[in-house]
Amino acid sequence: MIAGSVFVHPFAVYHGNVIIGEYSSLWASAVIRAEYDRVVIGRFTNIQDNVTIHPDHGNPVVIGDNVTVAHNTVIHAARIEDNCMISMGVIIQDGAVIGKGTIVAAGAVVRERQVIPPNSIVMGVPAQIKEGKPGQMQRITDNALSYAALAQLYKRGLDVTSADLFQQMLVEVERFFDPKK
Repeated sequence: MIAGSVFVHPFAVYHGNVIIGEYSSLWASAVIRAEYDRVVIGRFTNIQDNVTIHPDHGNPVVIGDNVTVAHNTVIHAARIEDNCMISMGVIIQDGAVIGKGTIVAAGAVVRERQVIPPNSIVMGVPAQIKEGKPGQMQRITDNALSYAALAQLYKRGLDVTSADLFQQMLVEVERFFDPKK
């Protein structure tokens, strides 16, 4: 089930048991294949260009609210809790859990069944856990909210290059946004 406010780019592909929450977005060339188990994506979550998401038998993919999954990331049979930022080119392997409020740095590889504690910063191959930094939660929520606003401009066929329209849309979607969820 895909919520009515979700933006799905015409070149994004999803099939199978996929659930996507309000004000989320799937961008160009994102692929979600959910034939073996379900994929659940929360509210205000953006799945950017060229992201691949795939569950395994008995191992769903669950991505929480207010999550940014950046370009060229692969998520396989893993769980990402609320308010996370998964940077470009990350690989998250089977059974991994990314704790709430975590930033995973570009190019990191989160190993099978690796559990990342909440409010961490993760980087490297294999992923190493670092302590979070002040202000990281605000950066994560700002990013999720701005993508929700941009997605609504695209969904409505409005001028995505207009700073004024973007600010108006930001105010509109912010009414529904709860970063504490």
